[in-house]
Amino acid sequence: MIRRASLVIVGALMGATAMSVLYSAGVPAQAAGTSTYKELSIFGDVFERIRAQYVTPPDEEKLVENAINGMLTSLDPHSVYMNAKDAADMQTQTRGEFGGIGIEVTMEDDMVKVITPIDDTPGAKAGILAGDFIAEINGESVRGLKLEEAVDKMRGEVNTPIKLTILRKGADKPIELSIVREIIPIRAVKSRVEGDVGYLRVISFTEKTYDDLEAAIEKIKADVPADKLKGYVLDLRLNPGGLLDQAIYVSDAFLERGEVVSTRSRDPEDTRRFNASAGDLTDGKPLVVLVNGGSASASEIVAGALQDLKRATVVGTRSFGKGSVQTIIPMGEKGALRLTTALYYTPSGKSIQGTGIEPDIKVEQPLPEELQGKVRAEGESALKGHIKGQNENDEGSGSVAYVPPEAKDDLQLNYALDLLRGVKTDPSFPADPQKAVVAK
Repeated sequence: MIRRASLVIVGALMGATAMSVLYSAGVPAQAAGTSTYKELSIFGDVFERIRAQYVTPPDEEKLVENAINGMLTSLDPHSVYMNAKDAADMQTQTRGEFGGIGIEVTMEDDMVKVITPIDDTPGAKAGILAGDFIAEINGESVRGLKLEEAVDKMRGEVNTPIKLTILRKGADKPIELSIVREIIPIRAVKSRVEGDVGYLRVISFTEKTYDDLEAAIEKIKADVPADKLKGYVLDLRLNPGGLLDQAIYVSDAFLERGEVVSTRSRDPEDTRRFNASAGDLTDGKPLVVLVNGGSASASEIVAGALQDLKRATVVGTRSFGKGSVQTIIPMGEKGALRLTTALYYTPSGKSIQGTGIEPDIKVEQPLPEELQGKVRAEGESALKGHIKGQNENDEGSGSVAYVPPEAKDDLQLNYALDLLRGVKTDPSFPADPQKAVVAK
């Protein structure tokens, strides 16, 4: 099977709609007209007036950065200038690893609460337990810090020490720990066996996603004999996207042939097509893909490819609807420019920009009572200044992005499992699982 395309992928948009690709920073720019240079001259004059006469001395670097971002946000919500720190954070996300101690945390009562330590990481080895509260980091109280700020303080260069003050229920006094940071891998794929079905949840599309997926499939095959395995569920719900090449590889993992996706920029000659190669990792087993309003960008590429090529049945609710590609252009030591340069198209030639992926079988997941009225269905079409898609209509894109914490309450997952097992839960849908996963 192919596993490497000609793209160089370097980053992803932090947040709910990420997909970025770097082709080249050396594309020649067209010369601006005379009127444009006059406008730039006015910009320079305004900058000098602010620098010289504003009531307090301004941060000049911040002024320029905000001016650049003002220009970019007038284009679309995904084009942005990243300073050196933001660019480094983006690379950390897409690389799929970072220097740290290996704990999953949240914020509670103005302290950092440990959800769980990750196995075989410095945090776990040091004895940090789920439910512990981190009160101080290197002697500094975490009270008043945002969760992101506290996490930044715990991350750092590999082989550097960090001191934590832990409060533990039942302990007589605070626990002082000194831990040395190591490289912490970010799991891009989680998997398990649901009886006779393999469950694969792709969390994000980082540099490690395909490798993690391949390993997960091999483990499921080892755990369940081929004659007992009914098929696979590929869960892309709440997946914000990530790297384009990884979306291609993940799609190809389930395909023997066919176009996975194409990208088209304003120059027709820049159209690029990416095809699958022979070699289905799942040996053609039936496949159901789950999507919801939190499935965006790279995850929509996978869902669209598997749906159009009739390799899988897509179950859930309409996806987010981000059909654009961002090019990352390094700007020396000052950061990077993330610029929307193309739209992508599913194998059938359809752009999902502003519309999203419509599931083959719509299965709503009701919100629990405590979330009623607090979670809204918003997609790409609701973003201010978004690029209007060619198929966009008043219905727009997106749906409620919610997945229950307990599998027993997950209607979409349980519907997918019933399809693969041939349980007739929909009178209009075939009971035969092999037919079920290709019926449209």
